[in-house]
Amino acid sequence: MAVEGPTKPCAHAHHIGSLLRPRKLVQKRIAFQAGECTAEELKALEDEVLPDVVNLQKEIGLSVISDGEIRRGVYTQGMFEGLEGMTLLNRPMDEFMQYLPYVQIFNTIGVPEWMSGFCTSKIRRARPIHVSEFLALKGQVPPEDVQAIKITMCPPTWMHSAHGSEHTYDHAVYENDVDYFADVVKAYREEIQDLYDHGCRRIQFDDAVFCFLCSDSMCSSIEAMGFDHGKLLGTYIEVYNAVTADRPRDLIFGVHTCRGNMKGMHFAEGGYERIAKRLLCELDVDVFYLEYDSDRAGGLEPLRFVPLGKQVVLGLVTTKSGELESIEKVKARVQEAADIIAQGEPPRSYEEALGQLSVSPQCGFASVFEGNAITEEEQKRKLALVVEVARGVWG
Repeated sequence: MAVEGPTKPCAHAHHIGSLLRPRKLVQKRIAFQAGECTAEELKALEDEVLPDVVNLQKEIGLSVISDGEIRRGVYTQGMFEGLEGMTLLNRPMDEFMQYLPYVQIFNTIGVPEWMSGFCTSKIRRARPIHVSEFLALKGQVPPEDVQAIKITMCPPTWMHSAHGSEHTYDHAVYENDVDYFADVVKAYREEIQDLYDHGCRRIQFDDAVFCFLCSDSMCSSIEAMGFDHGKLLGTYIEVYNAVTADRPRDLIFGVHTCRGNMKGMHFAEGGYERIAKRLLCELDVDVFYLEYDSDRAGGLEPLRFVPLGKQVVLGLVTTKSGELESIEKVKARVQEAADIIAQGEPPRSYEEALGQLSVSPQCGFASVFEGNAITEEEQKRKLALVVEVARGVWG
């Protein structure tokens, strides 16, 4: 049954995607992972809670609608698990790139292995992956709201960013990154086309690696290992651009990047200056969701590189704690960002710059299914604050 929300959505009020799961759903997934319930029983409960997830977003007045990622154990789940040729297994930490901030943290606390993927045969999309998520959401909204549905995806670079050229794929299957990424890109484009054919018009990739490349310590570690972080950034931009090339004009691609949010824990820090010009000017997407909720993200000055025609969603409201931000301070930062963009490259009017901006939380509320250490009521107040800021700035 379609859900009729009472609040008119505010075009400049966004959220990233994941939402806190109801306690009963968290407990059901724990039971599923322990082998104490079936996948069908888990899905039945996910279907049961979905209308409330949609209602929450519509009642608050958000401009985009997600399923809260309630069907995932972790935000990256979906694409690589669903591709033929990718085998999931617990991988020893020495098969991960040692310069990654989360790998260094896991090593420090003694984590011996982590579930990930290894490409054991040619990558192929043999079946739809996210289409069922979209269709379930589509059934919860009236036809005029279908365009507001957003599907979040693991980035196409994810496995390579975790394991590098040596440990991402069997070298008897792919000789090099070019061949590997060619099949990954093909699979992503097929999935995206299928989503589009079913009515999806918003797709967002969640990619923390862009923010990790803002970290001085990570870039120093990359150099110490004999790699070039600038070349790595360029390679990943090229992969994205191959995925998004020649898209329909009404299909909106976004990229969200942050410094980590595993149960509220961050992994890295550093402002966007190192990557801003290339990220904002070379990456062929329509919307950038940028974390800006703490000093770890640096200043707003890198926004001077925002091109004409691109949208930037400022993640000024934290999901890491329940404490509410000052509405006036958040509005002031939006206005500061508009000033910087207006005087940027190229210059434009303040009004045009402001029109390129929106506001959101800095990340999701539950990048892993257990969620961050805040309550559902605090989450609701955070999302309502985003809408109130947006209405105060843009009307």
